[in-house]
Amino acid sequence: MSVIAPAEAPGRGLRALIERRPVTVFFVLANLASWIAWTPYILSQHGLGVLDISFPGGGLGSQLLGVLPGAYLGPIASAFLVTAVADGRAGLREWAGRLWRWRVSWRWYAGILLGVPAVFVVSTVFVGGEAQVPPVLVLAAYVPGLLLQMITTGLAEEPGWRDFALPRLQRKVGPLGTAAIVGPLWGVWHLPLFLTEWGGYPDAAWYRPIEFVVVCVMFNIVMMWVFNRTGQSLPMAMLFHVSINNFASVVWSSVFPGLHGDYIQHALLLGSSVVAGALLVATRGRLGYHPDDTVPGVGRSTAGQALVAHR
Repeated sequence: MSVIAPAEAPGRGLRALIERRPVTVFFVLANLASWIAWTPYILSQHGLGVLDISFPGGGLGSQLLGVLPGAYLGPIASAFLVTAVADGRAGLREWAGRLWRWRVSWRWYAGILLGVPAVFVVSTVFVGGEAQVPPVLVLAAYVPGLLLQMITTGLAEEPGWRDFALPRLQRKVGPLGTAAIVGPLWGVWHLPLFLTEWGGYPDAAWYRPIEFVVVCVMFNIVMMWVFNRTGQSLPMAMLFHVSINNFASVVWSSVFPGLHGDYIQHALLLGSSVVAGALLVATRGRLGYHPDDTVPGVGRSTAGQALVAHR
C-alpha cells in the first residue's frame, strides 16, 4: 500500500517571510529603522524639545548627525539585508551593480544638471517669485554641495527606493502600480522629520507634510523615467534627486531672496507635476519601462524565465 506524503509545510520565521514578501519587509524595515534612529533628533532641541540634546554645527551639523544616521539605517541598510536573504550573493551583485552604471550618454548629465535648476527657477517664478543672479560664491559652492549630497542623501536613499523597490515592483504590478506604491511610501517615510527643524517645526503650515507627500509622488514618477531610460542607472537617479535638494539648499534663497521657504515646496509641486504629467502622456504610462529588463539576481538572458517565475 502506497502512502501519500503530506505537502511540505511553508517555511516559517523571518527568513521565510523575507523570501515570500521581500518588498513588504523592505518597506516596513526601512520605516522602522529610520524612525527609531530619528527619535533622539525628534525629541532634541532641534525638534520637540523634550530632551536636552543639541547637535553641533548649526543646520548642517543637525542634518549630518541627526538625520543622516537614520537615513542610512533605513532604505540602504534594509535593501541590503532583504536582498542578501532573499536573493543571496547573485542578488547583491545585481543590486550593487546598478550603483556603478555611470556610463550613460552625456546628454543625461547635461539634462539633469541644467534642466533641474531651469525647471526649479521657472516654477518658482510662476508661483510668484522674482529671480536674480546669485553671487559667485554661491555658485562656487554648488558643485561641492552636489558631491556631498551624492554621498549623503543620494547614497542613503536611492539604493532602497529606486534600486531595490522599483525593479521588483515594476515586474509585478507595472510602472503605474509601482508609482502608486513607491511615491506615497517614500513621502510617508519623511513625515516624522516634520516634527523637527528639518520640516520647519513648529512654524510650518499644517498642509506642508501633505504637500510634501504629493511632491514625492510626482517626483518619483520622473525619477522612475530617469532610472528606466538610463538602463537602470542608479547614479543618474541619485544625481537627479540630489540636484533638486542641492539647488534648494544652496542656491534657491540667493536667487529668490524675498520669498518664504514654503515657496520651495510650492515650486517643486508645480514643476514635478507638470513634468510627471507630460511623461505619463508621452510614454503612455510606461515611463521607459521594458518587461525584459533585468530583475534582482537574474541576468538579461533569463529575464523571460524570471517573468514566469514571478507570476
